[in-house]
Formats: sequence, C-alpha cells, structure tokens
Amino acid sequence: MRTSAFLYPWDVVGDPDAAARVAGLGVQQVTLASAYHSTRALTPRHPGRRIVTAEHAAVLYPPDPARWAGRGLRPHAQSWVASDDPYAEAAEALAGAGLQVHSWVVLAHSSRLGSEHPDTSVVNAYGDRYPWAPCIAQPAVRGYLVDLAAEAAVRGGTHGTELESCGWYGFAHLHAHDKIAGVGLGDAAQYLMSLCFCPDCRTGYAGQGLDADELSRTVRRALEPAWSGPGAPEAGWSAVEKLLGADTAAATLQWRTQVARGLQESAVAAVRAAAAPDFQVLLHADPAPYRSGANVGVDPEHILSVADGVVLPCTGADAAREVVLGPFAGREGVLAANLTVVSGMGGSPGTLERDAEHAASLGANQLRLYHAGLASGPDLEAVTGALSRLGR
Repeated sequence: MRTSAFLYPWDVVGDPDAAARVAGLGVQQVTLASAYHSTRALTPRHPGRRIVTAEHAAVLYPPDPARWAGRGLRPHAQSWVASDDPYAEAAEALAGAGLQVHSWVVLAHSSRLGSEHPDTSVVNAYGDRYPWAPCIAQPAVRGYLVDLAAEAAVRGGTHGTELESCGWYGFAHLHAHDKIAGVGLGDAAQYLMSLCFCPDCRTGYAGQGLDADELSRTVRRALEPAWSGPGAPEAGWSAVEKLLGADTAAATLQWRTQVARGLQESAVAAVRAAAAPDFQVLLHADPAPYRSGANVGVDPEHILSVADGVVLPCTGADAAREVVLGPFAGREGVLAANLTVVSGMGGSPGTLERDAEHAASLGANQLRLYHAGLASGPDLEAVTGALSRLGR
C-alpha cells in the first residue's frame, strides 16, 4: 500500500540526514506542510534545535505579492525557519532521496486571522467569538481560502495536495493552555457549540426557514444541562436531533452542508486550475456530515465526485476505523487511512502492521503516518519494521 509520512519543512531544513532517514522508513511519499496553523513542535533528531515555535498561522513559502496586493485577508509568511523558502528547500531534499512530495494545506484554522480580523470568526450562540475558526459562510473568507488553497497546494516539485480543515471549524481546538475539560461535551453538544451566528450565518438560517434569535435561544436551552448537571455526553446525529428537534437540526445542517460543499468545490477547482492535469487532490475528512474541525464532515458520494480521495482518521480501536471507512466502502478514489505513529500523542506504532491490514480489509488503499518529524527513535524503528513486513 502506498504510504506517506507527514512532515514539517523545519524537520528537514538544516538537517542533511533528514530526507534519507525518512526514505529509510519505507514510505514512498511525504505530505509536507506548506500552510499551517500555529504550533509548538519537537524536532528530536535535528542537529541544530529541539523546539520550533510557530507563533501564528503562516505559509512556509514566500506568498505571491501580486496575488495578495490590496487585499485585507492575506497569508502571513513564517519567520521561525532560517530559509527564504522552507517548503521548496525541504521538498528538493526529499525528492533527492527518491520521495514524492505532496503539499499539506491547512485552510479554515487560523488564530491570527481571527485576531487581526475578528469579524471573520465563528460566533457561537452565546456571542463568543472563536478566533481560531474563520466562518466559511462569509464571502471574503471563502475567497481568501480558495486563493490560499491554489497558491499553497501547487508548489514547485509537488505532485499533489491534501487539504485539511476545508470546511467548518468550530468549538474543538487544541488551544494554548486549554482550560475547557471541566465539562465533558459529547459531539452533539460540540455541534451546538460550533453553530455560527455571525450576520452571514443568521441570513443563511433564515433561508432555511429558521429565526436566528430563536435558534440561538434553543441552542442555549439545549446546552444548559451540560453546564449544570453530570449527565453523560451524548453522541451522534440522533442526539443533535434530540437537543434541537429533528426539523431544526436538519435545517442547520442543510445550511452548513451547503456552505461547506461550496468551499470544497471552489477550493478543489482552484487547485486543479493551477496544477498539472495529473495533480492529485485529497481532503482530510470524516463521513459524519455534522462534524467540524481538521477532518471536516462530508458526504462520501459528494466528496469523491469533487476530489480524488480522502484522508480519514483511523487511529484507535477497530471500531474507530470501521466507523470512518465503512461509509466509503466500494467507492472509487483514494481512501487513505491516517494512523498516528507517535506514542506520546496517542499513537500505536507497535500495532501499525495489524492496524494497516485492518484498514485495508475495510477498503483503505493508502496509508498516512502522523508524524515522522515528531516521533521518537523507537517509534520510527517500529514503523520501519511494520512497513517492511507490509511490503513483502
């Protein structure tokens, strides 16, 4: 099975052994970040550093001045890697080691965008803004993300792309010094906390026959037990229907699905217009349409009519893989099972061989390994052994 490892450019730039070390894992491809959110990352094997602090969402290449001239929403260049073009430098080294390079583009997830342009952020039913989550219903945001997708995806020496967060982002967010775990929210409550009430979304709800003020009150009433009681978090779309009422829940999802599909179709079309005919476009996705976040909720039939395939979160028990791969069974396209191989981040490199075989039995035809730059030496040794056995 074709396998790709995720990497940041800073894992490679300044480390002359990095590309050969990644190739030695037994992967054929690298998914290399070209546009990414803020993060703090270890570089455990780099000869010159151990920590990279990416202070804000940025592109890891020089953005085109002509494309962004005079525009209020624009990407910011990075300043934490000592290179004029970290992406190009890393991609060249990786290609030199015989690895095919695909770009990794994070779209609707940027705290800097929300900080500099607060009106672009998702606004919840309580009036709180989520600066990390741009509202994709806003035309200016959508236009910015579509142009960012085209520019960040199609870099020199790149044969394809993976678009992450190409849809709604919401409440869930690995934020600095997070303090939200005191109340356990199931994914039904997460959905309610992710509904946006910015002016564009309020207009959108009206188009679905909903009064935005009444919807906001309904959401707050539905969430009250989560704040005041010890009840078990509820999961699944049926739980959302229970909280909102089936008709209201369906109307909110109809609006959000319409908006997300518009962004996905436009972003993929823009990438393809900028790329060579055989350029591959994948989306990080989840087959539960109401989900938001890095792996955006999609309808399998629709998304495979738009993109060349999907990257699906497959870390965990067998049941987790069955839930995400099952709805895609028998469909044409790339079905890449994304498996975390960093033990300290909940991954299981020791069971990679077995987990990959299980994913293949469910229809996965490619693997993604998160994350070759972050994994420890023993984790990478386990990956190398597993891939060698899988390749026999």
